Order: sequence, then C-alpha cells, then structure tokens
Amino acid sequence: MDQPAPRHVVVVGGGISGLAAAWFLARDGGPRVRVTVLEGAPLIGGKLRVSEVAGVPVDEGAESLLLRRPEAVELARAAGLGEELEDAATTSASIWTRGRMRPIPSGTVMGVPADLRALGRAGILTAGELARIPADSWLPRTRIGDDVSVGRLVTRRMGRAVVDRLVEPLLGGVYAGRADLLSLEATLPQLAPYARADRSLLVAARRAREAQPASATGAVFGAPRGGVGRLPAAVARLSGATVRTSATVRELSRTPTGWALTVGSTRDSERIDADAVIIAVPPAAAARLLREHVAPAAAELSVIRSASMAVLALAFPSTAFRRPPVGSGFLVPPVDGRVIKAATFSSKKWGWYADAAPALTVVRVSVGRLDEETDLQRDDTELVELALADLAEALGVTDPPIDARVSRWGGGLPQYGVGHLGRVARVRSAVAAHPGLAVAGAAYDGVGIAACVATAERAAADVLRQWGNDNPW
Repeated sequence: MDQPAPRHVVVVGGGISGLAAAWFLARDGGPRVRVTVLEGAPLIGGKLRVSEVAGVPVDEGAESLLLRRPEAVELARAAGLGEELEDAATTSASIWTRGRMRPIPSGTVMGVPADLRALGRAGILTAGELARIPADSWLPRTRIGDDVSVGRLVTRRMGRAVVDRLVEPLLGGVYAGRADLLSLEATLPQLAPYARADRSLLVAARRAREAQPASATGAVFGAPRGGVGRLPAAVARLSGATVRTSATVRELSRTPTGWALTVGSTRDSERIDADAVIIAVPPAAAARLLREHVAPAAAELSVIRSASMAVLALAFPSTAFRRPPVGSGFLVPPVDGRVIKAATFSSKKWGWYADAAPALTVVRVSVGRLDEETDLQRDDTELVELALADLAEALGVTDPPIDARVSRWGGGLPQYGVGHLGRVARVRSAVAAHPGLAVAGAAYDGVGIAACVATAERAAADVLRQWGNDNPW
C-alpha cells in the first residue's frame, strides 16, 4: 500500500518561536509532516540576531538563556550548540540611581524585597523609604482579586520608592514596560501564589525565593560562544523545514481540507495550501490574520500593547574608562530621568570576549520603554551621543567608541497587562475550536527565549493532537 502524502504545516513567523515549532513538528511528526516556515523579514531569527561590532560578534537582541528553565538549553543542545554553551562569567549587577552605582540587593524577586538587611546595605533607598517597608507586616491584607498590577500591590504594601527604585528597573526592564500596568499573575508567577496566601508581601517574596529552583550548575544565565543570535539558524537547519524569507502572509482563509495562506504583495501574491497553520508572530499581526475566522481571539490579541526599544552596541578601548566596568552591568530607574534604561558589559559577562578581543570593552545599552518613544525617534548618531553622555557620567567614559551599532526593535516587547492570563486562555480556547490552527510566541506565556520555546512545543503538540484518529499514520 502506498504511504499517504505528508501533511503540510505552515508556520507563520521565523523568529525563535516559529523555528522551534518547526523543529517540534519534525521531531514528533516525523515523515508524516512536511513544514514550511514563512518569515516576512529578509532574515530569520526575529529579535535573536548577531552581527559584528569592531570585528567581534555581539547580539542585537536577547543575549542570554535562563538556565533555570530547560526548554531553550535543550533546544540549543539539540541544534548542535551544546558543547559551546557557557555560563555567564558574572551576574553581579548594579543600579545607577541618585548619581551612584549601588549593588542590586540579594534577596529580591524582580525587585520585590525579601531581605530588608540586604536592601539597607545596598543604599538604594533613603532611611525614610526603608522605614516605610515594615508597615507591610501590619497593614490589612491587600485584595488581589483575579489579578492586580505589580506596581499597585508593591506601592500599597511597601511604598512607592520600592517600585520606582527597584521594581521598575528590574521587572520593567524585562518588558520595557511600566510596573503600574504589568500583571502580577503573568509577570511574577513565582510570587503570585505566595502573595495571595500571605498578608505580608515581604514574607511572600521570601517564600518565593526559597522555592526558586536552581540550574544544574548553579548559574542563572548562559549562552553559546559567539552569541544567542546563532541559535535561530541552527534550529532552522535542525528542523529540516523549508524556510522562506521576505514572505509576508497577508491573509488566512479556511478551506474544505485545511487553510489557505495568501503570501506577498497585492500585485504579486501567491496562495499556499496547508493542512495546519501555526501563527508565531507578534500580537497585532496575529490579530490581523485571525480577524476573519477567529474573531474572538483576534479581539483579545488586539488589546495586547507592545513596547519599542533600541539596543546600542558600543565597542571601546579598554583604557577608555576612568571607572572600569565592574560586574555584568547596571540598570537605571526611569524616575532618574536618564536616556539609557540599562547597560550590559558584554565583554565582562561572557568569557569568549577575552579570547576574541582582549583589548576591547563592549557595552550594550538599551533605550526606550512603553509610552516613551521620543528618544527612539532620533537618528542613530544622536541616539549614540545621548547614550555616551549617560555613560560618561556613570562610568567616566573618556574616549568615543571605535565602533557602534544601533538595533531598533519597533513594537518588540508585548506588554502583559492586568488580566493577561485570562486573555491568553480565551485566545487559545477560541483558536482550539478551529482544527489545524495553533498560536505561539512571546505574546502568551513569557517574553524570554525559554518561554517562547515552550509555547512552540505546545503549539506543535496541539496541531498533531488535533488530527487525532484521522491521522493515517
């Protein structure tokens, strides 16, 4: 008997979520599945990209894998990068606030304090601001309901200064967002159950810290030598999928046997038929594709806002600093009014720079967050000059960089507003009602690489499961 033709699955989006979905389809579907990845941009990888600055590779987007979660590390190993994975050489970081570098205190959960002594030693808060925190132990319980913003809860329990000086640079930095708008349940899932169980947020943060798992090596972050931006191409090769770039999907339509995708411009479009489709693009683009056939999911996705930011990579002679960089970098509270929101000392954080460029110090600087796009409207030269002015004050930079690169990520970070988990559940429920359709990406369960990979595995499993007993294999 002839074997039936493989089922065709099209993945819309060639970022790490879409490429990982292609791999999981190949891994779990085997020869019964053929996969095509359609990416609208000229390059795959989405926000994972690496290019040279002063002759050395520097990530343009995310630059590390969270080692406490297995998904991204396991994917890197499957893609042949396991032998090149290295732990970060240092993760000690500072907060530049009130004109000084101050160590990030140990014992916080994304800035929510769990250890008052460590917080006091850090010198980030004034004596009066510190004196406000113990009121958390006797204040009436704060009603969380279905969800609450992190900023509202922490302000109520510990005072506004904790939000402004700690939570905003740490949690807000991850999302390029605002703590007053970010969901407790979605952005701090490790803290949320304890915050519900304990009246004291300080006790809740302490319990969350104690329950936090460690990686096998005890390290928090790792990356393959040469940058995380190497991962997308490796995963694409691993998947064996047909990958097309500059292939924008304009429309998704139902057919009697599956789905049809309209690809390309209105003047030069083509139709691609698929038995199943995984949509792995940002929320606004996903909403556009789903609007006609899965309107409830499109409506929910259209509510998710996205923040824009830029990452500046600056290469300096190692002699260009009056105060040499120490640790992995520093964060900047928005309340201090600086242009830069964070700086990473890449050549200190990753050991391979010592081999590749021992005389260079590479600093990556991030600019921009939700509703603060004014600085991002400046051209590259002016944006670099503004960042250098901040670095001159923070680190005593005396010489201009020998090379600089500006990478702009318009709408790159989805915002997990209050009620986000319920919104995601409604999206998935609506999508699941349409066989042969699934969603993946940073808009759902986390913006980190591991979380994106997890959504990809779930989407691939959903597609394969939906075929059920109708599966000829």
